[in-house]
Amino acid sequence: MALKILRFETTPNPNALKCILDGAISDRPRSFLNEAAAQEDGLASQLFAIDGVNNLLMNTDWMTVGKTPEADWKLIKKEVRRVLAGSEAPA
Repeated sequence: MALKILRFETTPNPNALKCILDGAISDRPRSFLNEAAAQEDGLASQLFAIDGVNNLLMNTDWMTVGKTPEADWKLIKKEVRRVLAGSEAPA
């Protein structure tokens, strides 16, 4: 089941963005503080492959993506949409 981002929401952290999804990405909260923590999770690994992504929090129908300060949100948003469009969530 592919997922679509309904909207992005800013957070108090300028390097974190909440993605509201059209379906469940997870059946429980899952946090990945770095790429190494995501090695056993196919979707999280794909998201960490996006240049600039440095942490993830997934919970039911939303996900927060964290980025490095120098990374470009425009590029990250485009790639997150692409990865989720081909996802098989929830994991």
